[in-house]
Amino acid sequence: VVRRHLLQQYEQQPFVSCLAGFYSCRWKRYQRERTEPGKCCCSLRECMFFPLLVAAFCFSLVFLYTWGEGKNDYNSFDWYNYGNLGYWFLWSLVILIVAAVLFAYISLLLVLAMCLLAEGQRLYLHWSHKIGTFLVLGFSIACLFALSILWRDHRKTVRLSFQVTAPYLHIGAIAIMVLLAWPVAFHAIRADKKVTQMIIVGPYLAILLFLFLIPLGMYSPCIREMGTLGPKPALIGHRGAPMLAPENTEMSFLKTIEHGGDGLETDVAISYDGVPFLMHDDTLRRTTNIAEVYPNDTGKAASFFSWDALQKLNAGTWFLKNKPFVGMGSLSKADQKQAMNQSIYTLSSFLRLADSHNKLVIFDLYRPPEKHPYRNLWLRKVLDVILKEAKIKRHLVLWLHNSVRSFVQSVAPGFQHTMGRKAPIEDLLKHNIVKLNLVYTDMSSEDIRKYAAANITTNFYVVNEPWLYSLAWCSGAHSVTTNAVHLLKDLSQPLFLMTPQQYSIMWILTDMTSAFLITLIFVL
Repeated sequence: VVRRHLLQQYEQQPFVSCLAGFYSCRWKRYQRERTEPGKCCCSLRECMFFPLLVAAFCFSLVFLYTWGEGKNDYNSFDWYNYGNLGYWFLWSLVILIVAAVLFAYISLLLVLAMCLLAEGQRLYLHWSHKIGTFLVLGFSIACLFALSILWRDHRKTVRLSFQVTAPYLHIGAIAIMVLLAWPVAFHAIRADKKVTQMIIVGPYLAILLFLFLIPLGMYSPCIREMGTLGPKPALIGHRGAPMLAPENTEMSFLKTIEHGGDGLETDVAISYDGVPFLMHDDTLRRTTNIAEVYPNDTGKAASFFSWDALQKLNAGTWFLKNKPFVGMGSLSKADQKQAMNQSIYTLSSFLRLADSHNKLVIFDLYRPPEKHPYRNLWLRKVLDVILKEAKIKRHLVLWLHNSVRSFVQSVAPGFQHTMGRKAPIEDLLKHNIVKLNLVYTDMSSEDIRKYAAANITTNFYVVNEPWLYSLAWCSGAHSVTTNAVHLLKDLSQPLFLMTPQQYSIMWILTDMTSAFLITLIFVL
């Protein structure tokens, strides 16, 4: 008789049975318990655990958003791990997948809990889900703490992202409040004391009012009047086009030119016999096959190799093996064959290529280590290549290196002198600085306008994501250094661009619609 009664309950309430089954792992064995009017929705133990479930949801959401918006710097994160671990792996992608799976899991548990509460059911979270909740909470907090310690600039990235995503996050938050209205109204109405009703409804209404009014303090450079948007920022290929070809190789720079890049960025080191060549890392381990050619010298500084020794290395096979960027497309067979035949590129060849296509060049210069024969002659050697060997048009050179700038200005007039940090306008003009080359986390539309008024343009690096490029565009940046010239060139206007009138309409409609729905839920 009891079994038949339970089966009847299961058949009559399939929706509630499914909810309880997934949440509590109670299917046919136990009858669901409804909450009596005026009673708590769950036992004391469940009441104490439910805030942990909500906290796990909040922390996992914050981490997923934080890590997702950090995609612009995934390559830097993987490169950092490569330096510590000694092998290449896309750790950034693994963390993103894990964060997404854990957030989906904890979101499902919270949705099930809200549905059960809306149905007046008592909550009994299964012990396995409780363990899972602790794991999600611990993982999210640990990752956020690690980010705050090891990657402090990432907080600046998140703050920048709010300037373009805040209007849409606002809509999402309002939508969540509308969904929460049903369980809140259900339990407030069933409460037998006014104090209990106020405890349930008060915080909900306070948060709702805050969300309704938060757009009053919201700022985004992409919310602007028609006709006030500046020109599209120029694109400078960071080590060429490293998502399409091995970095700092001829193929990489040709890909940038092919996709319409306006400039080329690279890194310059000096060989042991005085030949300036292109290499970002201190060693040759990551971007060449040195482990095959010189297995005993993998930890040796790149500058201590002669140019003849450097020419024997392949600078492309690693790219096909490691695939250094998340979301890299597959190369055509022709590109694969070309990549496999890349070698280390000289500064002279790089400058001639840029000059022949009328492209700007900017480069970081690395002083040779101690006991290197050209340690004190390296700048003069670089200048000789620029002025006497390659003979590139001087206005194409964005001279970034800050030491002996006055000497460079005297022997090579015509360079566009560029500073790598913010400084007072008076000091910049005194040193004939015409451009700032800044990390993107220093982006400020106010500073950009201030420098532009003094005819000093700004370039930001490294900008890979469309949302970040859109923000640079709306902020008035003159150019960006990017790994993704082939992607950003297709943007015809900034993402999230809207007029203040359009945003006001979106804000008012969102608030009015949500207020109507919430009122309707409470009345019914």
